[in-house]
Amino acid sequence: MIYPSISSQNPFATVMPKFYIFPPKLSLSNSKPILCFRHQNSNIINEPPQPRTRFRNPITVNPGQLYQKKIKKQRAYEERRGVSPAGTRQMLLLCGLGYWVQGFRCFPWLALSFHMAHNLNLSPSTLQLVQNFGNLPMVAKPLYGLFSDALYVGGARRIPFVSIGVLLQILSWGPLALIPLAGESLPTLMACVLLSNLGASITEVAKDALVAEYGQKHRIKGLQSYPFMALAAGGILGNLIGGYFLLKAPSRTMFLVFAVLLSHQLAISVTTREESLGLTQLSNNSLARNSISESIRKQFSDLVTAISEESICRPLAWIVASIAVVPILSGSIFCYQTQCLHLDASVIGMSRVISQLVLLSMAVLYDRYWKKVPMRKLIGAVQILYAFSLLLDLALVKQINLKLGIPNEVFALCFSGLAETLAQFKLLPFAVLLVSLCPQGCEGSLTSFLASALCLSSIISGFLGIGLASILGITSGDYSRLPVGILIQFLAALFPLGWICCIPMSQAVADEERKRGASKRTRRSRRVGRVGFSSVYAYRRERESEPQS
Repeated sequence: MIYPSISSQNPFATVMPKFYIFPPKLSLSNSKPILCFRHQNSNIINEPPQPRTRFRNPITVNPGQLYQKKIKKQRAYEERRGVSPAGTRQMLLLCGLGYWVQGFRCFPWLALSFHMAHNLNLSPSTLQLVQNFGNLPMVAKPLYGLFSDALYVGGARRIPFVSIGVLLQILSWGPLALIPLAGESLPTLMACVLLSNLGASITEVAKDALVAEYGQKHRIKGLQSYPFMALAAGGILGNLIGGYFLLKAPSRTMFLVFAVLLSHQLAISVTTREESLGLTQLSNNSLARNSISESIRKQFSDLVTAISEESICRPLAWIVASIAVVPILSGSIFCYQTQCLHLDASVIGMSRVISQLVLLSMAVLYDRYWKKVPMRKLIGAVQILYAFSLLLDLALVKQINLKLGIPNEVFALCFSGLAETLAQFKLLPFAVLLVSLCPQGCEGSLTSFLASALCLSSIISGFLGIGLASILGITSGDYSRLPVGILIQFLAALFPLGWICCIPMSQAVADEERKRGASKRTRRSRRVGRVGFSSVYAYRRERESEPQS
């Protein structure tokens, strides 16, 4: 039995004794018997047995010291990897605020929609045309992504583009707020909308690339769910106070509030250094050696190689097609709610608040539980729910809710934004999948290509909706054919389920397909002669001997 020694510093300390090493036992077969006599003292009663193992300088360790050493080792490991607590806080502040402001863009856009519908008296088709035409700068996102991957501004390639995009947004919303004539004519209004979306698209590309690169650098999987949460949080607040501001203040006040918020974001992005985030930096020699054209050409080649992989192109093609084939009648439904049902701006704002709350809850559930669900089953279920949620607008147009005893305000408050929420949530699994499959150094190009493809598909969907409304004869004075358009939307939303096999069952299956494709390209490269330096001359001799034979 071993008796522990108790430290005088802490009675609950852990004991780590050092032992004498005893010599190995002698074999009894070759040894002579030894007789041992021990004198027993009869006066000693219940003498405790002496320990057979003796201590030499026992060492006592405090558990608090072990915890402090563990913390120091963790900090040293993080410093070696380029991570620091200050850098993590800066990353949270920069991207968290950036995505929150991006979600808060619904605040000035709500005022802009009411301004165009009521002050400028635009028709539903013209209103939707202006909204879709203003999204054209977002189609060029791959170009911004190539610049973000290839160009270094002051030794950084992400944060400078964030600052440039925020500055362009300030230059667009500022004149709308301070110059009265800027929002009265349609050409100047369209110029400000285009400039705002140009700055927003550049900022989004840089932030998406920054999050993707940060997640790959520090091996954080599923990081894209947190930007969705920040977007939803910004949308909740923007829609919540947007309706109240419309009732109490003019639209120009809302434009000014958003411009001030953008100025605060610009100050944070300018004062943040990219090297403090622990990202890869390029040396001055590399900057001087690589020209701009060569860098852009290399990034474009890498982007084409990444997109050509089957594990990336198949799910990308499905999500783009699933959005493009559904004609959107958002402008017609918005004008119907405000002109025929006479819904208040606060009701529409609160309905979008509820939809953003649902989106935030779904993003949290996906991050916690739904990531384990097979991707094909999850997307199929979301697509079916999206198709049936479009029929809720049909119930509002046909006034079925009144037959059930539900007022128009309550029905619009709870269900009018559900279809848009499901359409936004459907993008989250694809963003996580493509970022996990993205090659290193191609984060900005691939994420911007995804965003551009999604934006282009939504623009096509919007123009299809405009054409459908024109064919059916839906105008601001006649909404009798609007139920037919909603039924066409429902059937078109079920159509992408026919090729849902393009979506992998899970992310693990997509990783295996990507590795298999990479191995095929490697074998193909070896067959065409991309061999190691040691066998170059043997390969050349074989090629030179072929014409002779």
